[in-house]
Amino acid sequence: MGTLKGRDVLSLADLSSAEIQQVLDWAIAMKKGELNPRFTDRIPTLGLLFYKASTRTRVSFSTAMFQLGGQVMDLNINVTQIGRGEPIEDTARVLDRYLDALAIRTFAQADIETFAQYCKMPIVNALTDLEHPCQVLADLQTVQENFGKCEGLTFTYVGDGNNMAHSILLGCAAVGMNVRIAAPNGYECSPDVVAQAKAIAGDRSQVITTTDVWAAVEGANVVYTDVWASMGQEAESDDRIPVFMPYQVNAELMKNADNDAIVLHCLPAHRGEEITHEVMEGKRSRIWDQAENRMHAQKALLAALFGLVQ
Repeated sequence: MGTLKGRDVLSLADLSSAEIQQVLDWAIAMKKGELNPRFTDRIPTLGLLFYKASTRTRVSFSTAMFQLGGQVMDLNINVTQIGRGEPIEDTARVLDRYLDALAIRTFAQADIETFAQYCKMPIVNALTDLEHPCQVLADLQTVQENFGKCEGLTFTYVGDGNNMAHSILLGCAAVGMNVRIAAPNGYECSPDVVAQAKAIAGDRSQVITTTDVWAAVEGANVVYTDVWASMGQEAESDDRIPVFMPYQVNAELMKNADNDAIVLHCLPAHRGEEITHEVMEGKRSRIWDQAENRMHAQKALLAALFGLVQ
């Protein structure tokens, strides 16, 4: 496995299976206090450039960087020239002279790719409309903590074929998990991402997309959902409810999963829509562990990108 030092992480497909597994192992060790990397020679700065609202991503990245001994600069687009239309190419080259790494939360995947093109420092995808790779690192960490492994398990995602579904496809395929995506007609995942996941999985695991939620959940070890209308789609929310209601994660649906199945949700949640209060607060839920693991997984990833672990 090559070093991750100085690398960009724009997609989970940027990391090999071995590299993802190593990040998960580091994250679990850091959470247990068995691995405590720290900056010693100098204090680097991580920039957070967020075009979208954030709670977990913003706080978990900040906390992770502080625990490593670094510092964070929150780049609010409304008080910088970015908000006035300065070209990405110009912004990127200037920030590259000031910062040591940059996590970006934005809309278009092409925008972070442009940042990566014009920056020498590591660029990390903190969410785009196409992918949410850091969330899935935390998800996989949660699965490994619960089952002792990821490989060979079955991970079912129920709902909109959005950025979460895309990163779940790629991440599960990389670690050898069978992955099933159940989405309504017209809300499926990108065919290109599905094909990419199947290529990554090879003969190691299955990648299945379907409209049949009951078949997708049958015997699953992990059942995962997300809001039915993502950021920027709020105007569609009411129209989506009747389409997605058959895909609600509720007690009846969970009877079809494995007896020891766990439930995950990337948050924020709309209780009573994509997931019921009963399931979210039930004994199968690992949602709060999952949210905590955002910090540990990103801490491990940052440590790797800065060369503190290898």
